[in-house]
Amino acid sequence: MSQIDELVQMLGQPYVLVGAEAESYVTDWRGRYQGAALAVVKPGSTEEVAEVVRWCVAHKVPMVPQGGNTGLCGGATPDDKGNAVVISLQRLNAIRSVDTDNDTMVVEAGCILQAVQQAARDADRLFPLSLAAEGSCTIGGNLATNAGGTQVLRYGNTRELVLGVEVVTADGDIWHGLRGLRKDNTGYDLRDLYIGSEGTLGIITAATVKLYPLPVAQCTALLALGSVEDAVTVLSAAQKGFGASLTGFELIAGNCLKGVVSCYPEQRIPFEGESASMPWYALLELSDSESAEHARERFETVVGATIEAGLVQDAVIAESITQSKALWHLRESIPLAEKAFGKSIKHDVSIPVSRMAEFVRVTNAALQERFPGIEHVIFGHLGDGNLHYNVARGQAYSEEGLLERQYDIYELVHESVYQFGGSISAEHGVGQLKRDALPRYKDPVEMALMRRIKDVLDPHGLMNPGKVLVG
Repeated sequence: MSQIDELVQMLGQPYVLVGAEAESYVTDWRGRYQGAALAVVKPGSTEEVAEVVRWCVAHKVPMVPQGGNTGLCGGATPDDKGNAVVISLQRLNAIRSVDTDNDTMVVEAGCILQAVQQAARDADRLFPLSLAAEGSCTIGGNLATNAGGTQVLRYGNTRELVLGVEVVTADGDIWHGLRGLRKDNTGYDLRDLYIGSEGTLGIITAATVKLYPLPVAQCTALLALGSVEDAVTVLSAAQKGFGASLTGFELIAGNCLKGVVSCYPEQRIPFEGESASMPWYALLELSDSESAEHARERFETVVGATIEAGLVQDAVIAESITQSKALWHLRESIPLAEKAFGKSIKHDVSIPVSRMAEFVRVTNAALQERFPGIEHVIFGHLGDGNLHYNVARGQAYSEEGLLERQYDIYELVHESVYQFGGSISAEHGVGQLKRDALPRYKDPVEMALMRRIKDVLDPHGLMNPGKVLVG
């Protein structure tokens, strides 16, 4: 019996994909990485995942766990050897339980993030993880990369939203760690080892996530700004004025919004005259637990003060949920518009907020000096210091010409990030894209500890090889 036949016998014919059926699973969302696989398997339960893992260990077959395949660093794409099994978790898509007294929900790894958000709303609760790919990314992938999103400022990264996990280990054992406890001080926190490990230590199959009360009211505004310095000052004023009620503060370069409306004419920048062509914008949101009137009053007071101080040149405050969604839709359409305009060199970096303006100014100048005419495509989560600092070809380069210089561009930006005390990966993970650069920017002792953890938890070296760590 062939290996494929054994997998079919284990899972059933419809859940073992080869050839053309497997093609969409071996290419990443950006089209940057094209791999090959022995097969793509789609187990339907945690027990079947464990059975597949044990089979792979017995046959020394590498494993590549995959969720919604929306990652940006090649972390869920196999290499081109064709000897790996891609383990798709899409069929593990059940909401196992909702506990409103404990404010927790148990969800399987293949649940689409949007479905988890909706299940929480159906229970009159909020699951606050929110990002542009929420209609297609899965909770398993969010956990594997410790995803961030637009509400990290208030609620934290995915790690902060999870109390317990269920994991299939690299040996095929099942760790039943779905605790709904906010305090459990009984030794090493294994949960945090698996969250953010990008499938290199084991496969997360389910999680117990935190729920929150739904806000009574939300206020959203788009602010027109003259500089990143002004944006940082406005952020400080918003944090002082709103406190923990400030749930989002997004920085957007003006050319990003112009790109969106150029690509999607049904959308529009909600300003007239000079305000429609400002170099920078900020999208901020306040969640209030009292009333819509209270939220609006607080919002107008803080935003009004920043206008009077000359920090904000113009402001549009959403008058309805529809208008609020339209403002967020502008922000969330930036990655899609960027992709429509061709390949770009993407950076997902974090910088201390206090040094953000200087970082943008210095790095922009250095790039223009070395690569005259390239275009800066900058947006991201200023509230938590995370920028998507991307570089497009502009008018100076062809797409091929830009890609030929990509490693030089990566090195320049990463060196600048390092000099400003930042991280070369804020929320997208390491994957293949940043694997080789990682040792240059992390402490050698830290890298050695990571390697030792990998060797102990994945002794066969079969769990998502070639990701995060070199070799």
